[in-house]
Amino acid sequence: MSLKDQITEDMKNAMRAKEIARLGAIRLLLAAIKQREVDERIVVDDAGVIATVEKMIKQRKDSISQFEKAGRDDLVAIEAGEMAILQAYLPAQLSDAEVEAAVATTVSSTGATGPQDMGKVIGALKVQLAGKADMGKVSALVKAALAK
Repeated sequence: MSLKDQITEDMKNAMRAKEIARLGAIRLLLAAIKQREVDERIVVDDAGVIATVEKMIKQRKDSISQFEKAGRDDLVAIEAGEMAILQAYLPAQLSDAEVEAAVATTVSSTGATGPQDMGKVIGALKVQLAGKADMGKVSALVKAALAK
């Protein structure tokens, strides 16, 4: 069963169980997937679904930080709930040690020597770690490794 089919099944189950918050978050995700399919005229595969989920989680993190600055704890709770529901559709996250090992391996295998090679390393890591690690943290680790 594809990830998109799993999300559709989860939506149906949320409807049956009358889980309003979960249903709303899943509908938002399915709408974003459908929008991407229409815009790009493609059928989104599991990698595309994961990319869409990551984008939505990033949007939730940005919203949470803005709502916290504004003192809107009610909206922070809603966004955090949606983010938790969305994170269930991502693959298992790698530990910090696994990410550091992948960065070290990729830096050595690409022959990167300095900050000018950061794009080459990030490009290789993005394919390898898509959905499995926060790319912001990966970028910071690559920058630190290439600064040595």
